[in-house]
Amino acid sequence: MPFHIAEAAMWQLVQRHTGRVGYRRGVKAEGLSATPAVIDCSGWVALLLSEAMQAEHDAAGRPLFRADDMLALHTWSDRMIEAIEARTAFVLAGRQIAMTNLPRCATLGLKIGEPAWASNHPRPRGLTHIVQVVRQPQDDAPFVSESFGGTVAPGISLTPLAEWLARMQSHLRAGEIWAVDPFRLADHSPLPPQCNDRAITGH
Repeated sequence: MPFHIAEAAMWQLVQRHTGRVGYRRGVKAEGLSATPAVIDCSGWVALLLSEAMQAEHDAAGRPLFRADDMLALHTWSDRMIEAIEARTAFVLAGRQIAMTNLPRCATLGLKIGEPAWASNHPRPRGLTHIVQVVRQPQDDAPFVSESFGGTVAPGISLTPLAEWLARMQSHLRAGEIWAVDPFRLADHSPLPPQCNDRAITGH
């Protein structure tokens, strides 16, 4: 099922905020109203996906995504990947990830080092960062949108997917990247009771 309206909604957000919003760990969508505007990686991906799914709801005139699925997106980066994987029974890991087999708008989680702040709760995969694949409407080109706290130009950035994957080859070879398909949430079997995550705040 195509989600062109969702893709367009994400691209609009990307165009509005890329290069204009800084990074601050633990800050979610409310940070976009601050001066200066800031947001962390999981807050940015949650906003992209939530706005995209709501746009599909509005266009269809009915819910296409369950409320508890959308709520589960508002959490830490590792739990977002786990929640989507559990609800869709789909994940790619490490060397499985390539331009040829990624979902159109994949969400990718990464293990990047072992920062001290990551000890705030158990992270079975050591996952500490999350990014979102978005599509440029005029030519369908895939890009990676992310909010990153690096030392060079921290904040929301946009990178062609092929370039981003090339940069991440060491992480792919080490099995430190996981990809899920959030839009499979529109068509899945009933949620098992143990997967009822509650939304929390964090990175």
